Order: sequence, then structure tokens, then C-alpha cells
Amino acid sequence: MFNSETLWKERFTLFLKETSRYLRYIFNGHLVIVFMFLIGTAGFYYQEWVKTLEPGFPSAWIMALILAWAVTYSPVSTFLTEADKVFLIPLEERLGDYFKRSGIFSLFLQAYLLLILLALLMPIHAQVSGEGYRSFLFFLLVLVALKALNMLIRWRVQYYIDLSVWRMDTAVRFAVNAVLLYLLFSNAGPLVLAPALLLVLLYVYYRMQTREKGLKWEQLIELEEKRMGAFYRIANLFTDVPKLKDRVKRRKWLDFLLSAKYGQNQTFDHIYRITFLRSGDYFGLFARLTIIGAVGIYLIDGAGQIFLAVIFLYLTGFQLMPLWGHHENKLWTSLYPVAEASREKAFARLLTAILYLQTVIFSLMPVLKQDWAAAFMTAILGFLFALFFTNLYSKKRRQA
Repeated sequence: MFNSETLWKERFTLFLKETSRYLRYIFNGHLVIVFMFLIGTAGFYYQEWVKTLEPGFPSAWIMALILAWAVTYSPVSTFLTEADKVFLIPLEERLGDYFKRSGIFSLFLQAYLLLILLALLMPIHAQVSGEGYRSFLFFLLVLVALKALNMLIRWRVQYYIDLSVWRMDTAVRFAVNAVLLYLLFSNAGPLVLAPALLLVLLYVYYRMQTREKGLKWEQLIELEEKRMGAFYRIANLFTDVPKLKDRVKRRKWLDFLLSAKYGQNQTFDHIYRITFLRSGDYFGLFARLTIIGAVGIYLIDGAGQIFLAVIFLYLTGFQLMPLWGHHENKLWTSLYPVAEASREKAFARLLTAILYLQTVIFSLMPVLKQDWAAAFMTAILGFLFALFFTNLYSKKRRQA
């Protein structure tokens, strides 16, 4: 006899086993030490910056916008699989308890993110308002309640197949959440109830409109695969993940970088270049780390900016290492009449070029502040580190 509670427990147990297996690799990696150092450094500069804030600083709006984003993004982890489109659709009416448990689990998981964000932003509120931290627990309870209401609304919206409804819902809820949280952090009192009532009415409306609709199984399964895919891409930085599916993005605006040079020794140059720009999330990782690193270097002074540049060069190089084995399981790359040394040189050339480009960008940040000495040192150490990482460190890792 079918039991939705038993099914959920089985799926949840498999989820825990799957994630814990890869989390061991993630937290045992030396990359965690680098991240901890970055967090400590960022925390120090953040604390010093908070001390400079004056009462006129728009802390309420900043906190409202950041936390509104966290509250609005309210996915439900359903643990659904591709086969469920066949085997569970006939049992949809009996899966109410299954999805209820999924919602509760997702709420607790996302409440932890809200706790971290509020803890990070609370010093700004305490400094500007002068109220201290006595409202922290009250703010957290409001945020969790608001998150629960947003999750209920989002779940009902997922009964629509038209994605424009999803986008409109996200925009409306973000605006309402931002206003509500701004009123909350501004001590507006009962005025907070107005946007809260609007969210309740929005939920009632969607519930009435979707009463006769069925779940959109393909979309739910696709969302679940995207969530697990994001986790697998992170885990793939530390170990091989067989379940990771390749994603390809056209990025037509980068076609000028893909002009092929004909010649047998250029085979893997073109393959690695097009893989970096279009496949997986390699280009996205490079772009994000470059932007974050550049902003960090611009915001700090002294030797810290030089050290930060080297740290982000290391993070970039380390996270691009899986690019070397991206085509490892594809037979056709082994059929090329090209020596293995040509493949190694092609990978080294691409990785060196990427780290050189990032070094140039990082070196421009001190230039904007007219700190010429820091710019010079960042460039010199960055280029030297790129050579060391490509020709010694990464080569040793590839041969291990």
C-alpha cells in the first residue's frame, strides 16, 4: 500500500547520503582554509566600515532589499526524479503529506540562510539606529514567518504553466517584501501590517485560482534537477561527480574569441577555449570571482589588496582545474592523432591566459585609487603566481 510519509523519508535519506558524501570532500579540502581566511579578512574590514556609519545612512533600505531577495527566493526541495512523471502522477492526490514535509524541510533550510544574513546586517542597524541587538530575535521571527508565507505563495504559483506568471509573481512579491521590511526596520509600527495583508490576499487569490489545477510535474522535476546540479557543480571542484550534467550556453557575443587556427597542434586549443566559454559554469566562475576580487581589492588598502589578488587568482585557477578532465570520458577526443603533450600545452596556455587577464583587471583597481606601488606589485606577483600555478602546481595536480 502506498504511503507518502514512507516515500518522503526514503527520498530524504537518499538526499542526506548523497550530499554528505560530497560534503566530506568539500570540507576536507584546503580550499576551505582559504575561504575561512577570506571570511575573516572581510569581517575585519566590514567591522571597521560599520564604525564609520552615521545616523543618516540608509540602513533600512539596504537591509530591506537584501533580505527581500532572500525571502522572495523560496523554492521547495521536492526530491522528485525523472521517473516520477510516470509512477507518481496517478497518486498526486495522495501526496499532500509528502509535499507538506518537503515544504517544512525547505523552510528550516532557508531559515538558516536568513539567520546568517540578518546576523551580517544587524551591526549596520545597531550602529545607525542606536538600538543595539535587542530586536534581533523579533526580526528573525518576522523573517521566518514572511519566508513561510512566500513559500506558500510560490508553491501555488507553480501550478501555472505560463512562466510569465512566475516572473510577475517574483517581481510583485519582491516589491511587497521590500516595503514590508523597510517599514519593519524603520520602526513604522502597525503600518507593517498593510503589506503583510497584501501577501495574505495574494496567497488566497492564487489558492482559489489553482484549486482545479494539477501539479506541473515536468517543471517541478526540472527545478529539482537545477538545484541538485548547482550542488554537484560545487562538489565537482573537489572530486569527480558522475551525476553532473553538462550545460551549454551559446554566448554569441564571445564568438570573436573562438576563431579557429588551422593546424594539428591547435586541436585542443580550440576545444578547451570553446569549453571554457560555453560549457559548464567555467566562464561564470571566472566572471564572478573576477568581479568579487576586483571589488574587494578596490575597497581595501595597503598590502591587503595585493594579498587578496593572489588569493583570488588561486581560487580561480583551482576552480578551473576540472576543465582539464571535462572531456575525459568522451571517446572521440582519444581518437585524435594528437600527442598528449599537445593537450597539456593547450590547457596550460588557456589557464595562463585566463590568470593573466585576471591579473590585469586586479592591477587596474589600485590604479583607480592612484596607488601605483600596489598596482605594480599586484601585476608582478600576479604574473609570477600565474606562471607558478600553471607550470608547477596544476601540472602536479594533473599528474597525481
